[in-house]
Amino acid sequence: MKGYGQFCPIALAAEIVAERWTPLILRELFCGSTRFNQLRRGVPLMSPSLLSRRLRELEQAQVIACSRSGKRVSEYRLTQAGRELWPIIEHLGVWGKRWTQARIKDSQLDAGLLMWDIHRSLHLERLPHGRTVVEFVLSGTVAAKRRWWLVIERQAVELCLLNPGFAVDLRLKTHVRTLTEIWLGDRTLADAIRAGALTLEGPRALVRAFPTWLRMSPLTRMPRVAGAATAPS
Repeated sequence: MKGYGQFCPIALAAEIVAERWTPLILRELFCGSTRFNQLRRGVPLMSPSLLSRRLRELEQAQVIACSRSGKRVSEYRLTQAGRELWPIIEHLGVWGKRWTQARIKDSQLDAGLLMWDIHRSLHLERLPHGRTVVEFVLSGTVAAKRRWWLVIERQAVELCLLNPGFAVDLRLKTHVRTLTEIWLGDRTLADAIRAGALTLEGPRALVRAFPTWLRMSPLTRMPRVAGAATAPS
């Protein structure tokens, strides 16, 4: 890894934290991912070899610690040094929400990352007892990523891209852009439903309860700055 050749602590920190993809890996670790395949789900465009290299670099910098089974790493955990990076990563997100464009480009829409975020951000204690299956039908994305299932059971959530074979309790239909705008706080779920941009199909009690199941990011409530509302051409 090439350094900046400066003793400045900002330069030294940037050599570790500001490498390409590293802030997103840290985001995933802060969101609870501990295994290699979980980290890959959060950075799907990153090659496995580069992810492995970045993780080794973070371990060498003592930002993460690895649990090993033989020669294989079984888990990645943030060290104290890694945990102290949280305010930096959080404020990077705050700045991005306030100052980057509100109109997400089509090329930035990612149904896989969106569903991965949703699946790990549920108030499980608010869901009914037993198994609950929620199907998401998303337009505006490639055919392979149009249908997703959340299987919630025993205080655990499984995200499925293939039909798990269980009866669906609640079905949500919308455009991937609409759901992304809701997730980012640029549109409310109620507004999307009123406009006919999102539909919920299922028993009335589940339809009414669904909005309370989502644990939205603190960034959702962060207002955008006027003038950052449109994407550059």
